Amino acid sequence: MKGEVIIACDFEDYAQTMAFLEKFGDVRPFVKIGMEVFYGNGPQIVREIKERGHKIFLDLKLHDIPNTVYRSMKRLAELDVDMVNIHAAGTVEMMSAARRALDEKGSKAILLAVTQLTSTNEKQLHDELWIDHPMKETVKHYAVNAKIAGCDGVVCSPLEASIVSQACGGNFVTVTPGIRFASDAKGDQKRVTTPAAAKQMGSTFIVVGRSITAAADPLAAYLKASREFESGIEE
Repeated sequence: MKGEVIIACDFEDYAQTMAFLEKFGDVRPFVKIGMEVFYGNGPQIVREIKERGHKIFLDLKLHDIPNTVYRSMKRLAELDVDMVNIHAAGTVEMMSAARRALDEKGSKAILLAVTQLTSTNEKQLHDELWIDHPMKETVKHYAVNAKIAGCDGVVCSPLEASIVSQACGGNFVTVTPGIRFASDAKGDQKRVTTPAAAKQMGSTFIVVGRSITAAADPLAAYLKASREFESGIEE
């Protein structure tokens, strides 16, 4: 599977989101639509962006009892997105319910399970979440569970992409957020790296937010991220 740069369109409202996409002219990048945009505007904005020709990663991270996730995923499948996700912490049963919902609707969306958020560090994993295993072992275990449940891949830090691939096989998709250019600040992310380093670590797709969305020229920043991710070399 050929990977791509996915732009995290985490804007507050409809106008900001659409104005940002207009800056790309005829280029139609793969975009991530998360909670901010979806909850503020509803499913219609997903339909509009899809009609513009963009691939969409719908990042709502479903996490609930299996039946609720099953019913919710059936509704999301109607939006014809290209990727959608759930939390791996919801158990194999819950992830399997999401898989079943997509299959019953005939959806071709890539189903991803979130292992651990890139804003979570080792100390928080132990002290706050009470997970005694190291981060890399936890992510690996969650990824294996996701594969058992029928997921196509996981969302993980690029730092864990190679571990996931070794455990689940090279065709198991790794989508890695927490991507910054070398000159950019980390923000609220803790387990981060550059587009080039993510390529070297084995990420299938990378999700880039502020390095593109806050750039003076978002198109130029997107093209730079794409070049670096494809080549594995920082410019």
